Amino acid sequence: MFTIKKKFYFSASHIIEGLPDSHPCSRLHGHNYIVELILAAELLDQTGFVVDYGDLRSFKAIIDNELDHRHLNEIIPGPTSAENLAYYLFQRAKAIWPQTVAVCVSETPTTWAEYRP
Repeated sequence: MFTIKKKFYFSASHIIEGLPDSHPCSRLHGHNYIVELILAAELLDQTGFVVDYGDLRSFKAIIDNELDHRHLNEIIPGPTSAENLAYYLFQRAKAIWPQTVAVCVSETPTTWAEYRP
């Protein structure tokens, strides 16, 4: 199996609803997110790629145009947790590249959430 990964960056705000008022994530706050897109294939294409990294520009456009410097509660269906954001971005990527196997989302330097079916 051949696997490629590419990282993308954006900043956004959110509130995680349903938490106790004492929980810091129940208040408006933001993160400098890191998103890792992971694609894999049993065989490489005719040029030797799983997917050309340059073709992933459209995923960067989704992040830049829809998420960067936005309020995620207005964009992401459901909770705006890192886990749900990973799922949302996985669905978007999988619709473009069937080779998508996972999306990881980091909100801080020490935390990661991953969606992988």
